[in-house]
Amino acid sequence: MTKYLIEREIPGLGKMSPAELRAVSQKSNGILRDLGPSIQWVHSYVTADKLYCLYYAANPELILEHARCAGVPANRISEIVAVIDPTTGGT
Repeated sequence: MTKYLIEREIPGLGKMSPAELRAVSQKSNGILRDLGPSIQWVHSYVTADKLYCLYYAANPELILEHARCAGVPANRISEIVAVIDPTTGGT
């Protein structure tokens, strides 16, 4: 499967309580179960007004279907072609 970064614009997201975030996560997990093994949510980063999600998926259409079912936007879906970190530059 291909790795994707999804950017979701959700005004006021950073003000959601832990219980609200948990409910959103539970809904997402249920939809992912229904969609099958060709899509996997890895984790997400919550900011004030955006959610950045890392997914593995067979194609971007599955990500769009998940977003539609969840009632959340998928404003930008970017295929990840490489990962770098401080160790990439050597010592």
